[in-house]
Amino acid sequence: MTQANSTDTPHPAWREKLALLTESKTAVFGLVVVGLLLFVAIFAPLLAPYAADDFTDTVLSGPTISHPMGVDQLGRDVFSRVILGARISLQIGLEAVSIALVFGVALGMVAGFYGGRIDALIMRLMDIMMALPYILLAVLIAAVLGPSLQNGIIAIGIVRIPRFARLARAQTLATMQLPFIEASRCIGSSSTRIMFKDLLPNIIGPISVYCTLSLGEAILGAAVLSFLGLGAQPPTPEWGAMLYEAQRYVTTAPLLSIFPGLAIFITVLAFNLLGDALRDILDPKSKR
Repeated sequence: MTQANSTDTPHPAWREKLALLTESKTAVFGLVVVGLLLFVAIFAPLLAPYAADDFTDTVLSGPTISHPMGVDQLGRDVFSRVILGARISLQIGLEAVSIALVFGVALGMVAGFYGGRIDALIMRLMDIMMALPYILLAVLIAAVLGPSLQNGIIAIGIVRIPRFARLARAQTLATMQLPFIEASRCIGSSSTRIMFKDLLPNIIGPISVYCTLSLGEAILGAAVLSFLGLGAQPPTPEWGAMLYEAQRYVTTAPLLSIFPGLAIFITVLAFNLLGDALRDILDPKSKR
């Protein structure tokens, strides 16, 4: 009987969730687009037919065989700059979300674990940050730090900290009610051990899903900063910076803004669809 039970063991949970993921058309679309984005970002220098600062003899020309997306006001190949911009945009998303993840999860776990005045102080600070509009706060921080790609990443990372902190706090409070936490306390485990050995592995799932959603929002936020002149600066081939350069040619050469705009739209859409699908699979109660 024991052998029969062991042979009839169901598939591991991750296989079931992977099957659910592949059954969702929106999830597959998001996964495919994100995979292509990663591929393009990794091999961008090999895929781009021209360097970002290669100049041609013509300017503001439309699509041709040698320049599928045309050339910009300085004679640079738009197709190559869009491809090279994928690496920069992905770098922005990963670095900004990493900043928010590290500081937000740390603050949220401390607030939820210790409670009391520490909880009240941290959460009131997070509430103050969330009281200001997301983009407005990012613009203020970027303006104070100075316009640059790295400062734009820092600004986007900072404004996303409260959202990670609130999520981590909520997950910490829920996990603290489980019996194994009390068992760890009873055997004399230190607070640090409980937080990193018991709490963190049990709250990382929902936080990982939120990271996927935040990647798209971070890329969009950084593009907005660059469009306002506070993020990546020309001639950096970042999609928002490309829009910033193309705004004065909207009527004469609209394709200059359409292609980087489409790149931003498709990338953000893919990350949002993938994040929504992962959330629904990992937490079926969240389905609307």
